[in-house]
Amino acid sequence: MNTELKVGDPAPKFEALALGGPYGTGTTLRLEDFAGKHVVLYFYPKDDTPGCTVQACGLRDRWPDFQNVDAAIFGVSIDPLESHRAFIDKFGLPFPLLSDDTGQIVRDYGVWVEKNMAGNVFMGTERSTFIIGPDGLVSAIFRRVKPDEHTGLVLEALKQG
Repeated sequence: MNTELKVGDPAPKFEALALGGPYGTGTTLRLEDFAGKHVVLYFYPKDDTPGCTVQACGLRDRWPDFQNVDAAIFGVSIDPLESHRAFIDKFGLPFPLLSDDTGQIVRDYGVWVEKNMAGNVFMGTERSTFIIGPDGLVSAIFRRVKPDEHTGLVLEALKQG
């Protein structure tokens, strides 16, 4: 996608392998599978790194609160399935992770960006979250979200509908 997604835009369609939660060892999912339901795609840089762990465990710890909202929640990274499986097992994550091993989803959502760490410039995934409404339109976007603030922002947005 050439332009940055905005609230109200149609959500880019995707197909990916989901691992964990109700999808166990892996199920291929498409955005269309969730028509009529809220979908949360939270993009994170890398499994089992400090910020990504804080973000994932924040969702895990508030998981009962998410049971009161009708939403499918997925973590998305370019990590391979084996890495996702280890991350889910190590931290007892109750929600599925999507494997974007081709990088197509991160590109379509505009979160594959140039990063600069300690003077090293490289491409990587921007920590961002997109909430897709039941109508298939983007209803909320949280870019460069702080890991420890992520869960509260997502819950509040879902409660508002």
